[in-house]
This record gives sequence, C-alpha cells and structure tokens, in this order.
Amino acid sequence: MQGKVLGVARRERTRGPMEQLQSAAVTVQAGVEGDLRGALKDRQVTVLAHESWQAACNDLGSELPWTTRRANVLVEGLALAEQTGKTIRIGEVTLLITGETDPCVRMEEQAAGLRDALAPEWRGGVTCRVTAGGSIAVGDAALLSD
Repeated sequence: MQGKVLGVARRERTRGPMEQLQSAAVTVQAGVEGDLRGALKDRQVTVLAHESWQAACNDLGSELPWTTRRANVLVEGLALAEQTGKTIRIGEVTLLITGETDPCVRMEEQAAGLRDALAPEWRGGVTCRVTAGGSIAVGDAALLSD
C-alpha cells in the first residue's frame, strides 16, 4: 500500500509546541532529530493517517491542525489500524510499527471530545521504532509492507 508524507513535525520538550518541518533526519538512536521522544525504544516516531485525523475532526465538527495530535509524521493513503509488525518505508527510512498511539488525557486538553474521537479504529495513529535511518520530507512516498 503506497501513500505520501503530508507533514513532518517534532517537539523539543514535554508540553512544548510542535514545530512543523519540510524535512528531518531520522536515526535509529534518536528518531526524528530534535524530538524529545526519539530515545524511547518502541515509540521513537509516531505516524498519523490523514484520513483517520479527518474522521476524528468530522466527529468533533471541527477542523483542527494535525499537529494537535502531536504526531511526528502525517501520511495519506495508508491504512494504519491493526498493522503492528508491518513496516513503513519513507525513502531510506524504515519504521517498524510497534503498536497503537493511544489517545491520552492530553488530547482532551487540546479539544473537548478529541480523546474519544481518536479512540476508534486506531485513529490516533501508530508508534514506530526506527530500523533504518535517513531523511524524510513532505511529499515523499510512504510504503506500508509486511
């Protein structure tokens, strides 16, 4: 299944603002360069599907920026639900999907009802471990495979 990268973002500190990027280095050691969560073994990079984000926004009746979700990568054209163990390739970068990004109380702080809107069908995206580093950029192809 092939899709496309629509956005890349990082945050340097807990509760810090999301910084949108046109491109970023991604490493096995640190995830998205400069992102505070990159050292977490199974949650180095979080990926959000545009279609899932839109469904959550539709449920809320509100258009929110995708960075409200606080994910690192926004993709379109990839169905991420229930894909643990599969990989996402973006250029040289390979991300192993380790699980669902569970919507937390922080989502409720962002917008009332957002946590519940993200709960069905893995709408909150997936957590990933970097197995091969490189760079990613807005517009890159993203390939989901076994």
